[in-house]
Amino acid sequence: MARSTPHVSALTDGEPLYLRIASRLLGELRDGTVPPGERLPGERQLAEHFGVSRETVRQALEVLRREGLVATDRRGSHATLPGLPVETPASLTFPVGARSAGRGAIARATVVWEPPPAGHAEPLGLAPGRPTLVHRYWSASADEREVRTAVSSFSAVALSEVEELARYRDRADGRSAAELRRAYDWMRRAGLTLHHRDTITRIADAPSVRVVRRVHDQYDRPLELTELIVDAQQDALVYEFTLPAAV
Repeated sequence: MARSTPHVSALTDGEPLYLRIASRLLGELRDGTVPPGERLPGERQLAEHFGVSRETVRQALEVLRREGLVATDRRGSHATLPGLPVETPASLTFPVGARSAGRGAIARATVVWEPPPAGHAEPLGLAPGRPTLVHRYWSASADEREVRTAVSSFSAVALSEVEELARYRDRADGRSAAELRRAYDWMRRAGLTLHHRDTITRIADAPSVRVVRRVHDQYDRPLELTELIVDAQQDALVYEFTLPAAV
């Protein structure tokens, strides 16, 4: 950074609590927890994250605003530290296993508002039988020798904080085409840091694999769960991904 923040550097135990919270928040901004230009979590979420009152968070944000490290507009507060925004890794496509365009594959995707498949509700923190946004994806290779089917369920947190996802509730009829390829980008733009865990297992007695992806945010709140089945009809199965070069 071109300059340090005099109010939040070299703090002591005798400093007011809001200055210590400002220092901790600044540390998270500097380490990229919230990329430059991205929206910060709301005051309530920050208060829960740091274990303080919303008033303390409000005072801490004001300190960072005065130093030009945070800007606030009608959409909320944004980190303004210099640096390039962190791009979504190319491997983190939605849904996991979705094919890139130009490979001669055919695909279709729909969304429906219904209770999620068995095994999805508990990891997402949903009560049994509670409906949510469910995305279904199907694709086949040009020669139809490889078929992929994926079902994704979203948590109440994802739908409450990501406006673009919430809009799909009214058109989730299970028939209309749904384009959610930018789902992870929408989550990041809503101020969520994404952590994902992919579990890959071979399906016994079949040339197929199951990939289960679980995604949560910086507060360990579940966002999405996807179960992908790849039926390759061949002995060799390839799980391909790409990571962008560092800049």
